[in-house]
Amino acid sequence: MHAEWTQLLTSGNPPRWTAVAGAAVALVVVLNNRLWPVARHVITIAHEGGHALAAVGSGRRLGGIRLHSDTSGVTVSAGRPTGLGVVITVAAGYITPSLLGLGGAALLAVNQVSLMLRVSVVLLLGVLVAIRNAFGALSIVLSTATVIAVSVLAPYRWQEVFAAFITWFLLLGGLRPIVEVQRTRSRGRAPTSDPDQLARLTATPASMWVAFFAMVSLLCLTVAGDWLVR
Repeated sequence: MHAEWTQLLTSGNPPRWTAVAGAAVALVVVLNNRLWPVARHVITIAHEGGHALAAVGSGRRLGGIRLHSDTSGVTVSAGRPTGLGVVITVAAGYITPSLLGLGGAALLAVNQVSLMLRVSVVLLLGVLVAIRNAFGALSIVLSTATVIAVSVLAPYRWQEVFAAFITWFLLLGGLRPIVEVQRTRSRGRAPTSDPDQLARLTATPASMWVAFFAMVSLLCLTVAGDWLVR
């Protein structure tokens, strides 16, 4: 175990091409309208996981998470209907994918590819505990199995590419739902969206919350991008 951990902490610097390759594939997936509806399930997992973690962290009682085949999801928590706890819980969703991407970039920047993949598995299993429907459980199991399969079966260099892809996908994929929710809101078709709920909770325009989500996600992308390609 000691030898394995030492190897984990002393792996060589990933070559820059692995980060570039991961970014290129992630960009294609995010921009492709055929691939995105499938890949978006991963962003939904992160989004709802963010709500759940924020709910627990702010002292609310987590009821569970449901993930749906149309890439929507819902996280149920109990507690005061107003106040800082519920605001933090609702606000966490859209920024969580980007924050996870930033965390992944931090690990890759110090050559912790294997650790990053292991942390991904742990986080997915943590979400699985809170899942309350069959499709949600299937989504988590398939995502977890994919990460484990790459970690066990793929050559180390391809693990680096895969880890870079996951990181870039969270960073880039975290931005697209923010654009989508604002586009849907502008058409008057998202009265229960997170920004609109936050507007009612805080008496702040929903557009300001969308701007906040975008600012956080762009900042994460900028910082993480510098770490990954320097």
